[in-house]
Amino acid sequence: MTTQNFKFSRRKSLKAIACSATLSALGLTISNRLQAMEDTLEKSLKGRIKHSVCRWCYHDIPLEELCKASVEIGIKSIELVGPEEWPILKKYGLTSAMPWGAGMGIEKGFNNPDYHDELVKSYEDLIPKVAQAGFKQIICFSGNRNGLDDRKGLENCAVGLKRIIPVAEKHGIILCMELLNSKVTGHKDYQADHTSWGVDLCKAVGSENIKLLYDIYHMQIMEGDVISTIKKYHSYISHYHTGGVPGRNEIDETQELYYPAIIRAILETGYSGFLGQEFVPKRSDKLASLKQGVEICDV
Repeated sequence: MTTQNFKFSRRKSLKAIACSATLSALGLTISNRLQAMEDTLEKSLKGRIKHSVCRWCYHDIPLEELCKASVEIGIKSIELVGPEEWPILKKYGLTSAMPWGAGMGIEKGFNNPDYHDELVKSYEDLIPKVAQAGFKQIICFSGNRNGLDDRKGLENCAVGLKRIIPVAEKHGIILCMELLNSKVTGHKDYQADHTSWGVDLCKAVGSENIKLLYDIYHMQIMEGDVISTIKKYHSYISHYHTGGVPGRNEIDETQELYYPAIIRAILETGYSGFLGQEFVPKRSDKLASLKQGVEICDV
């Protein structure tokens, strides 16, 4: 399914329907009829989970085209986009559940004190802009171990994050430490690779403005037991990402996780945030895979 399929001359079809005698009997203006029918179409998703998509998985699709397709699918957010792209999202009425633009990359994170000054400056510069844009969270990383044991790495992360927590608290922004696997992807040696480590970090920082980005794909690889882990630690998690295991591709019947059950478990915790689709489509029609992923998770 292409972006053109998503657009499918919806306005033209609605104009024809709006002329029907039934709608005329309601005494509505043509404009109101069109808006009412468009609102009905937009509500085709159940709405229990807020849908988001990670930009990098569709890097070969122009951002404006991805925005248009997202609106048609029912996605409300595009993640991992920097400040220069935020106006494009706003143009289409989209938010960014997890913006990008601070830090030194995944490998150079808060577990190394040598990077703290640069990291602190970077986040202190960006956090007010994130708040001004109306966004609520920003991603951060532990960095690679490089021989550092987990306890010392956690202590170093806590020291660095505490330096920017006052700015985050002032602007109402949550710092999200992403959990990644350190086994089978390009993130080998990454330190924040278990949920319990991330929870201990949150406790060490001691602020409601530090939470975890629980990547379902990554944590299935590292520790499994996804639903039980979410139920146990949900109060420390403020965002979720999807991905098929193995391979990080479509989240359909080709992989080992059953996402409808996982999303139901997330909702049962009282979660009201976004779910970010972060799988890399294998099919040539990438937007069709994205639409399918949203529908699978729309429980």
